[in-house]
Amino acid sequence: MPQLSTLNLNDNLLSGPIPTSICEMEHLYDLHLGRNELVGEIPTCWKESLEILLDISSNKLSGVIPSSLGNLIGLTSLHLNNNRLQGGIPVTIKYCSNLQILDLGENKISSSVPHWIGPCFPLLQILRLRENMFNGSIPSQLCLLSALQILDMAVNNLTGTIPNCLGHMKGMKLNKSIDEGNSLSPAYAATPPMLGPTASIAPTDWTQEHVEQVVKGMDLDYTTLDLQLMVNLDLSSNKLVGPIPGEHTLLSGLRGLNLSHNFLSGGIPTMIGDMRLLESLDLSNNHLSGTIPQSFSAFISLSKLNLSHNNFIGPIPKGNQIQTLDDPSIYADNPQLCGDPLQKKCLEAKAPQAPEEVANEEGKLEKVMFYIVIMLGFATGF
Repeated sequence: MPQLSTLNLNDNLLSGPIPTSICEMEHLYDLHLGRNELVGEIPTCWKESLEILLDISSNKLSGVIPSSLGNLIGLTSLHLNNNRLQGGIPVTIKYCSNLQILDLGENKISSSVPHWIGPCFPLLQILRLRENMFNGSIPSQLCLLSALQILDMAVNNLTGTIPNCLGHMKGMKLNKSIDEGNSLSPAYAATPPMLGPTASIAPTDWTQEHVEQVVKGMDLDYTTLDLQLMVNLDLSSNKLVGPIPGEHTLLSGLRGLNLSHNFLSGGIPTMIGDMRLLESLDLSNNHLSGTIPQSFSAFISLSKLNLSHNNFIGPIPKGNQIQTLDDPSIYADNPQLCGDPLQKKCLEAKAPQAPEEVANEEGKLEKVMFYIVIMLGFATGF
């Protein structure tokens, strides 16, 4: 079938290896082989073509990611997640400069996160590297992904600090041209970016896409419009250190933020309430300290919160959405926190009082002075 343009065999019980003859289909634009029982390695025979979508996720494929995938210069969506792939990300993938979705999650891919991902994929909206064996620091070049809406690097071996510049990614901010009161759509959400001068390449067909995200403690499968509106940053379950960058509060379009199970220290940024659209916030199991900012009362959509297993102190903020979250486990293992919904109540501040001994001495002195004044008055009169 040399003229076949779309082959959709998702969600079946196909087994065996992927035949190399599939590389000979020059006019094939969409290839869906996801959620089957395919085994063996990914074919290495990919030739230069304008193939747009390649989904071979959720199979039992092993081996490495073939460098020949870089020949698919028109590729906008690549799903290799949930397999048994090893090794690193081949540098040839950077030639797929039209990628909008890159999902390599749930594999055994190792090495550091390539710094060239940032400058080479200006249209990338979803980068999912979850549950692999990536190590090293988070490259600051990822901040060049101005269209990025989902960055999921959870459950790896990443070290170092969180780059401050992640707070400047435009794809995770509200579109200032839209009235916030009338729309909750973040930038790039309603209309995915077109592919610029490459007129022969079509934008991603979001009706054919699905991406799993762990939000509110649940593994959810996002598709079509829900996927376009999802804005999520998940760096949980790594070995990250240092503070939470204050610049992250500029990500006004974020729906989910998960930095849990790291070694982060310092306090929560004071202006975190500026991220008003947050629906899920998890900062648990770190070494965070200080008070919980009063700006928490500015959240309008927060339905999942976890600040447990840290070193927070002082009263829990009151007001608006935060008061509807009345599960004490949200604040567990913060022994110096107080206030609702905890049983430990906050002591009201009282005016400082002088010690009793000092007070008695002052009283005696006042009496002596009183009698001296009377005697002087009597003597003067006499």
